[in-house]
Amino acid sequence: MKTTGKFIISLDFELLWGVRDLQTTDTYGENILGVWEALPKMLKAFEKNGVKATWATVGFLFASSKKELLNYCPTNRPSYLVKNLSPYNGHFDQLEEEEEQDKYHFASKLIKLIRKYPNQEIATHTFSHYYCLERGQTKEEFNDDTLAAIKIANKDDIEIKSLVFPRNQFNNEYLEIIKSLGITSYRGNESAWFYNYEFGQEEKPTKRAFRLLDSYLNISGHNCYSLEEIGKKEPYNIPSSRFLRPYSSKLKMFEGLRLQRILKSMTYAAKNGKVFHLWWHPHNYGTDQKENFIFLNKILSHYVFLKEKYNFESLTMNKLSELLKKEQVNG
Repeated sequence: MKTTGKFIISLDFELLWGVRDLQTTDTYGENILGVWEALPKMLKAFEKNGVKATWATVGFLFASSKKELLNYCPTNRPSYLVKNLSPYNGHFDQLEEEEEQDKYHFASKLIKLIRKYPNQEIATHTFSHYYCLERGQTKEEFNDDTLAAIKIANKDDIEIKSLVFPRNQFNNEYLEIIKSLGITSYRGNESAWFYNYEFGQEEKPTKRAFRLLDSYLNISGHNCYSLEEIGKKEPYNIPSSRFLRPYSSKLKMFEGLRLQRILKSMTYAAKNGKVFHLWWHPHNYGTDQKENFIFLNKILSHYVFLKEKYNFESLTMNKLSELLKKEQVNG
């Protein structure tokens, strides 16, 4: 029987924790607060179109108060050489005591909302938005950080099975750690050289420029993957196919190219029984929501078309992992 294509969506759900070393509430606060409006809209759009998604959530967001957050923090914390990378170095002083007063750092209510939609998966984006390639940090610190993420999710009876590396800092040496903690899949990067992410200070502008150009023109290919390719080794690498960039007024004349870049790769995956993996951050949709949701709805409508024509199937990362395991057992 011919293998049908799979449509994977993962979202890096992080609020201010994901950009706190680069942005402030003054420079990026509107995007962060906008998540509280955009995320419910995404859930409704997914439900309407029968789309399942994986929400890779920073562990800090599960707390509803500063006190609760501190109770789950590990004693063994990331020892980055660049001190500002660690949220433990002074950023906790900026937190309000309760979630109601601090929508930048806590999101237990949004997590509860995601759980009301049965086809959505809550995964981990590590506990502290941990940078796995930055100098100074260790395997032991990563292990303890990820364990804390699992524990704070478990308090709400959420079982963590999938992981997304913050800033796409994939570290091959850490795969045995996540496997030992019961995580069965992660999102790897595209194979082109400009998707080979490095630690912050060595990230070249040339790579960023090529990634931007690749969002509009097919430079790196469709970046679609066969089930055989993904199922070779546990934890399963379910690589990214495309980052869904947010609307830019400066580049609005190229919106058609950006859309076609995604739709053509989705069609390729559907026709050829491959996996297409789209990802973004909820805070990318915190502003320009009208334009961003018009764009997203076109993608979701195309998924519905491909589902009807080619049996293109929407799955979470965990459901794809379960499918691969089942095929291996039966195979």
